[in-house]
Amino acid sequence: MTQTITVIRGDGIGPEIMDATLHVLDAMQLGLQYEFADAGLVALEKSGELLPAATMDSIRKNRVALKSPLTTPVGGGFSSINVELRKRFDLYANVRPATSFPNTKSRFPSGVDLITVRENTEGAYSAEGQAVSEDGETATSITRTTRRGSERIVRYAFELARKTGRKKVTVVHKANILKSTSGLFLKTAREVAAEYPEINCEEMIVDNCCMQLVMRPEQFDVIVTTNLFGDIISDLCAGLIGGLGLTPGANIGTDAAIFEAVHGTAPDIAGQGKANPCALLLGAAQMLDHLGMADKATRLRQAIVATLEAKDSLTGDLGGSSDTMSFARAIASRV
Repeated sequence: MTQTITVIRGDGIGPEIMDATLHVLDAMQLGLQYEFADAGLVALEKSGELLPAATMDSIRKNRVALKSPLTTPVGGGFSSINVELRKRFDLYANVRPATSFPNTKSRFPSGVDLITVRENTEGAYSAEGQAVSEDGETATSITRTTRRGSERIVRYAFELARKTGRKKVTVVHKANILKSTSGLFLKTAREVAAEYPEINCEEMIVDNCCMQLVMRPEQFDVIVTTNLFGDIISDLCAGLIGGLGLTPGANIGTDAAIFEAVHGTAPDIAGQGKANPCALLLGAAQMLDHLGMADKATRLRQAIVATLEAKDSLTGDLGGSSDTMSFARAIASRV
């Protein structure tokens, strides 16, 4: 069986880490076919659009995309290509695992194994009602939370916990102060949690959650929260395990899913072979899970860990002196 996925090579270091990732996937002989599409600066130069219709059509048709980092130029158009993709395809669940890896520059080289599930389409990032007063002294914005949005993201988190054998979901909120928006999220989460009696549901105020993550991250399993809080918490979790270079992300909707490295384009090192491809490789592992290839995803993750343990052909950020593709070849040799 073959599966066609849309591949967006991205900007900056994007093409380098994508080539490395596809090299490893090809070595696994998964039957994947690639349909390449443009977005970001490359697309802007070719077609005058950051998100060409052909790219949107490709994602819509294939329903699965693997994406390198993209640059959104400052000064006009939509605020973020990533946000725009989430809106257009209703990719309501942002799933960010954070796992300790060996031989990394991390505060927690072991003991961290958690997933942040972030609502991706509502809340503070919807840009609804944004305005600045005529005198420039006051800015306003509407934060909208719906029962439907809250219900489906919390249900996704509990279903993920059930599917992966995780035992606890922590609902993170600020309902003590934001009694309407965060209050609705928490009330809805309690209703959903009641349907999963085998999974422990914990409630935690967001500021306490951040403190607890820094002090004892091992207490967390699955975290589910709203858009803004999830954005902050997921980056905090990346800091626990060594940074964004080891952190993938999945954006899941009913009709499409996009898997990515969550770091930026790093234009200062683009084209130099210095980029660490692990984040995109781990995003590819999430994609394989989504495609029903869980055993292949496990093989890929194990090969990455084995390469880190062996300190074999690592990039500079991981303490080695090899280039991006050499690192990928070392991983490919183990899958």
